[in-house]
Amino acid sequence: MKKKLIVFKGQKIRRIWHEKEWFFSVVDVVAALTDSPTPRQYWGKIKDREFKALQLSPIWVQLKLVAEDGKKYATDCANTRSLFRIIQSIPSKKAEPFKRWLAKVGYERVQEIENPELERVKDPTSMPEHKKLSRQGGSVAKKARIDLEKKTRKKIISKDNYLDVPEVKKRIQAHKNE
Repeated sequence: MKKKLIVFKGQKIRRIWHEKEWFFSVVDVVAALTDSPTPRQYWGKIKDREFKALQLSPIWVQLKLVAEDGKKYATDCANTRSLFRIIQSIPSKKAEPFKRWLAKVGYERVQEIENPELERVKDPTSMPEHKKLSRQGGSVAKKARIDLEKKTRKKIISKDNYLDVPEVKKRIQAHKNE
């Protein structure tokens, strides 16, 4: 499940999956970096000063994102590469931490592409989601165990390493005996 809202130091940043990559709301990024009360105006000035005045082709696209009122509006969005260029235009002490955070978000996506089992609901909010995530985790563990047993030609689970009494019960019993 691809989250459309992510957080950088308490600031919500909208994003959308478009043409096989993430595009982030430029206004949300400007708000996160500048703490400006009017991030749209701040972005407008940067756009005019840094990009339009220099007659550079736009490095952003307009995509429809859900706003706070629940409606979708055309919003300036940039992919990771373009966002790094935009961030360079914003004088902010938060720029470097944001770049590292953005690189981490990109790295996580690359890992999800290389290993689709990693792409999962990371924050379950209901019992069915917890159950589903637990089963997925169990399936991944089972597959890893079976693969390792095939490679080593040895059983991972044996009578020698099986616990008769679960650790929790041992702790409860030990606590009662104190």
